[in-house]
Amino acid sequence: MKITVIGMWGGFPKKGEPCSGYLIQHEGFSLLVDCGSGVLMKLQEFINLNEIHHVVLSHYHYDHSSDVGAYQFSRLVNTKLGKVDHPLCIYGPENPVKKDEFTSIPYTQFQRIDQDTELTIGPFQLNFLKSIHPVETYAMKITCKNQTIVYTADTSYFEELAVFSKGADLLIAECSLYEGMDGKSFGHMNAREAGLLAAKAEAKQTILTHLPHYGNLQELLQSAQEVGGMAIDLAKPGMTVKF
Repeated sequence: MKITVIGMWGGFPKKGEPCSGYLIQHEGFSLLVDCGSGVLMKLQEFINLNEIHHVVLSHYHYDHSSDVGAYQFSRLVNTKLGKVDHPLCIYGPENPVKKDEFTSIPYTQFQRIDQDTELTIGPFQLNFLKSIHPVETYAMKITCKNQTIVYTADTSYFEELAVFSKGADLLIAECSLYEGMDGKSFGHMNAREAGLLAAKAEAKQTILTHLPHYGNLQELLQSAQEVGGMAIDLAKPGMTVKF
């Protein structure tokens, strides 16, 4: 299993560096998790858009979903051109407005997810946990051949998340704030909480993502490592992890 970080900024992209998007691949099968602002352009540096048929969205804030519309029109155009013959399947929380928006464009399918959803997409099994965020949002566990990736999506810290993440080979943990900042009302974790999550989950490796646009990011890393150990790194566009 291989994961490529396409983007990892919170809120809005930087020049050449998108918001949340993660390409997960195994034996020729590709799955995209989140598709925030800037992801679609950067994604094409790593894969042909026509080779991805499944996009799983944790929630509908723009830094996690705004490029899905462009992806749908890519699928529409390339289907008409005969370059692809599979629909684009989008998975996300129940939302009638979004469902209508997605399914109004030809060659797109939509399937809702919730905490009880269990999906099999190609070689991947996906389970979900509702997070603590102002809109309905789901952390996700992606398993393939006894190897597990847990992506927290946007959330403040809560104990059940550590249980959900237990033993992850890779934990992709949101880290929107610096140590000492309280993100509970915004539904975000600070660096120390991200490190605590990594420690309690006993994650083999952790990547900090959904990074802030201010301050010294190395301070985020140091705070997380002080609690969670040295097997923690900052996400970067193009970063890959292989199992």
